[in-house]
Amino acid sequence: MKILATILLFACSVSAQRPAALPLLRVSADKHFFETGKGAPFFWLGDTGWLLFTKCSREEAVQYLETRRQQGFNVIQVMVLHQLRAKNAYGDSALVNGDIAAPRAVPGSDFTKKAQYDYWDHIAYIIDEAAARGIYLALVPVWGGNIKEGHVTTQQAETYARFLATRFGNKNNIIWLNGGDIKGTDGYDVWNTIGSTIRKYDARHLIGFHPRGRYSSSEWFQQQPWLDFNMAQSGHRTYAQDTSSQEKNHFGEDNWRYIRRDYALQPTRPVLDGEPSYENIPHGLHDSLQPRWTAADLRRYAYWSVLSGGAGFTYGENAVMQFHRKGDTDGNYGVTTTWKESVAAPGAWQMQYLKKLLLGRSYFDRKPAQELLVDNSENRYRYLVAAKGNSYALVYTYTGRSFRLNMQQLGFTARKAAWYRPAGGSMTAIPVFAKKGITEFDPPGKEADGNDWVLVLEK
Repeated sequence: MKILATILLFACSVSAQRPAALPLLRVSADKHFFETGKGAPFFWLGDTGWLLFTKCSREEAVQYLETRRQQGFNVIQVMVLHQLRAKNAYGDSALVNGDIAAPRAVPGSDFTKKAQYDYWDHIAYIIDEAAARGIYLALVPVWGGNIKEGHVTTQQAETYARFLATRFGNKNNIIWLNGGDIKGTDGYDVWNTIGSTIRKYDARHLIGFHPRGRYSSSEWFQQQPWLDFNMAQSGHRTYAQDTSSQEKNHFGEDNWRYIRRDYALQPTRPVLDGEPSYENIPHGLHDSLQPRWTAADLRRYAYWSVLSGGAGFTYGENAVMQFHRKGDTDGNYGVTTTWKESVAAPGAWQMQYLKKLLLGRSYFDRKPAQELLVDNSENRYRYLVAAKGNSYALVYTYTGRSFRLNMQQLGFTARKAAWYRPAGGSMTAIPVFAKKGITEFDPPGKEADGNDWVLVLEK
């Protein structure tokens, strides 16, 4: 209770201070990264807070955002409309009679008076509270199932997208995330209409597309001018459960493959894994008796994808993504905890160490560097990923197995070396003796899944 009281006290203080608006985001000059309008690196560290707008009161939203701020997150992926009959925690309907072309917008915007308060004012309030904490909201206009089921025409989509761009386009801390767990072919014209209409009326903000599991947005929209970055959803199934792994460009748990493929596409766009397996969710989602994905699994997805060229990474937790409460009858995926408990899950605290590792070094020169690895023939969990900049190199092992590097491929002489611990952010120096040939490195501890380490070599 003392921790919660401290969070709420700080949250009230942040709300009162109302710092200056966050900078707009854009794609970097080399097109592989995000940056602020002033050219500062922006590493997307996201969380899936899908039902934030509908399940949470203002006070609960602030509590959630403040916790995520403390954990280092700077992007929250959230649905604007999960369903066309959506209501928020105050009973405010989003639309008139479920018509997406008729948002129920009450004139005025006073968050304290119910008579002038509506669904869209609630969203604006949360966007502002996120901005006060250095957080951007990646807004999914309408979840994919609504389009797939034929409930939205292109004409309705155009009207709705224009409303969104006009209503929220003045907020610096938003990103548009078209789609919503959907194939681009399921309603292709509607998705293109939403993307192009938002771009027409809002040229300031980034636009991406959240795809179906085991897909990337590049499969449908790579050539569309409204798309600024690609997003993959590597999904929730194990290697054994994956039924799409034999299909072209579907890679299962090997989420690094999605990133590596999209990294090489033209035109060049940033890419990230926007939804891997959620922490504490059953393998494969639907059988609650299956083992649950752990913090170690989320670390593996994060480091695999980012060191393969990703511009960021999105974490997720089972109870939090659906904001599950005690007594809820609509819980999914075998959820057993409340969101207020699970917002402090181990993986949520550990994601910040990836961001700190990357931002602690030169940023825009980072690129995949598998050529450093002398033998990387192992697959699945024993696979290694490497990246390097002009004066550093990083190699990630999920199992803590030993490996050999060709030091000639570094492009610099390594005079510092250390083991970085993704689970805690600690750095342990090791001797390197400026070696120039084939060198073996043996991480601490015994080889085992989850004994993950990053080798850090520096000039």
